[in-house]
Amino acid sequence: MTDAALAPSRPRPGARQRTTTGWVTPSRLIGLAIGALFAGPAAFVVWRTIRLGGDLGDVLSEVPAPLWRTIQLSVLVSTSTAVLGTGLAWLTTRTDLPGRRLWRIALVLPLVLPSFIGAAAFIAGLAPGGVLYDALTAVGITPPSRFRGLGASWLVLTAFTYPYVYLPVAARLLRLRSSLEESGRMLGLSSTATFFKVTLPQLRTAVFGGALLVFLYTLSEFGAVQLLGYDTLTRVIFASRQTNRALSFAAASVVLVLALGVVALERSQRGVSRPDDRASMLTRHPTHLRWGTVPALAACTLVLSVGLLVPVASLATWAQRGLADGRVGFGELVQPAMSTAIVAIAAAIAATVIVLPIALATTRRPHRSSDIAAVSVVVGFAIPGLVLALALAVLTLNTPALDRLYQTTALLILAYVIHFGSQALASSESAARSVPNSLRESSRLLEPNPVRRFLTVDFPLMRPGLVAGAGLVLLSTVKELPATLLLSPPDFSTLSTEIWSAYEEGFYAAAGLASLVLIGVSAVLTWVLVLRGSDVVRK
Repeated sequence: MTDAALAPSRPRPGARQRTTTGWVTPSRLIGLAIGALFAGPAAFVVWRTIRLGGDLGDVLSEVPAPLWRTIQLSVLVSTSTAVLGTGLAWLTTRTDLPGRRLWRIALVLPLVLPSFIGAAAFIAGLAPGGVLYDALTAVGITPPSRFRGLGASWLVLTAFTYPYVYLPVAARLLRLRSSLEESGRMLGLSSTATFFKVTLPQLRTAVFGGALLVFLYTLSEFGAVQLLGYDTLTRVIFASRQTNRALSFAAASVVLVLALGVVALERSQRGVSRPDDRASMLTRHPTHLRWGTVPALAACTLVLSVGLLVPVASLATWAQRGLADGRVGFGELVQPAMSTAIVAIAAAIAATVIVLPIALATTRRPHRSSDIAAVSVVVGFAIPGLVLALALAVLTLNTPALDRLYQTTALLILAYVIHFGSQALASSESAARSVPNSLRESSRLLEPNPVRRFLTVDFPLMRPGLVAGAGLVLLSTVKELPATLLLSPPDFSTLSTEIWSAYEEGFYAAAGLASLVLIGVSAVLTWVLVLRGSDVVRK
C-alpha cells in the first residue's frame, strides 16, 4: 500500500505533513519495538512450523477438510452480518421506524453475549423442557431433534456478531450528509435505488471494516463451534497441541496466513473507498416506510429475539431451577467475577497505554515506520486467540529466561493486550485527531515540558476516545475463552472458564447462573464505556 493511501487527508494550515527524515529517532524505535511485540507471536508460529517440520501426510489428511469448513463458515457469517448489520443500521437511522432510538440501543445488546454461551443456550432451549422446545410445541411446530453443524453455527455466530457491522455503519450513516440522498430523490431515484447508488458507496469502509472483524472472529471461534459439533481448524489446533505439535503449528500457520490475506484484502479495498466526511447542517428527512413498517418491526424483533431474548430466557430457566433447589448460589461466583474484572481492567489499561505512542505517531508524525508499527498491531488481532495462546505457551516453556512466565497472570494479560490491542489503537487514533493542531502549537509556548503538556492539554480532550477504546478491550477480555483456558494459572478462573467447565461437566444450572452474571457485567460495561457517548445513542 502506498503512502498516499495510508496518509490522512490533505493537511490544513499548521498541520504536520508526513515526515521524510531518517528512521533512527527514539520515538520511531519505540514504535517499532511495540510493533514487534504484537507481530512477534505470528512470526514465532511460522518459525516454529518450519522448525518442527511435521509429516506432510498428517497435514494433508487433517487440515484441508477443516480448512474448507472454516472458510465456509467465516465467509457465510461475515457476508450475512454485513447485510444484516447494514440493513438494521439503515432502518434505525434513516427511516421513520417507530421507536428507532430505542432500537438503536437494543440491537447492540447481542454483542454482550459470548458466542459459546449463546450456543449452549440454544442447545438447552431446544432440548425437551427447554424454552424454545415448549414454545415451538405450543404452536404445533416440531422442534429440531439435532441443532448442530454448519447451519446452527452460522445462525448462532450471525446472531451474536452482527453488531460489529451495525455499530460502525450506524455511526457512519448518522454523519453522512442527508443532502446526498435528497439529491438522488430529486433526480427521480426511488428509495431503494438511492440507497444502492448513493448511500451504500459511502458506507463501503464501515461495512468492510465491520465484516473483517466478524471474519476474524469467526476464524478464531472455538467454543461455539465445539459445542455445535462443527469441525474447524481451531479443533485441530486445540486437540493436537500436546500430542502432535508439528500438526498443531502447521494448522495454526494456515489460519494465520488466511487471516493476514483477508486483512490485506480489506486494507486494499479501504483505499479504494473515499467517503465524503463533510457533515450536513440540513434537517434530515427520514424515509417513510409506509406499508413496510410492520415487516421492518418484525425483522428487528426477530433479530433481537434470536440474539438476546431467547438465550437469556434459556439461561434464566437454568439458573432459576438451580437457585430454587439450592444447587447453585451467587457466592460461588464472587471470586471468578473479581478475577475477571481484575485481568480485564489490567488488560484494558495496558493495551491503551502501549498503543498510544503509535496512535500519536500515525496521526501527528506520520512516517513509514509508524505505518509498519500500526499494521503490526492489526496483525496481533488477526492471530486467533487459540493460536496466540499456543505460541506464547510454547515460547515461554522452551525459553529458559521466560519459563517462569508460563501460566501466570502476567502472561495472560500480555496475550489479551496483543490480541485486542488493535481495538484500543483505532479509538486512540480518533482521540488523537480530536486535539486541534492550533491548540497543540499554542500549548508548546505556554508549557515546555511535554509530559505536563500532554496531561493538562491533550489528555482531557483525548479521554473520551481513550476510555472507549479501553472499554472495547475490556469487554473483549471479559468474554475471551481459548487464551484463558491455555494460559491462566492453575488456581485461576474467570466467569468464562467457569461457564465452560460447568457446561462440559453437565452442571447446566451453574453454567446458566454464571452466564447471566457475565451478561450483566458485559451489558453494564457496554453501556458505560462503549454506547453512552457514541453517536448511535446521542443522535
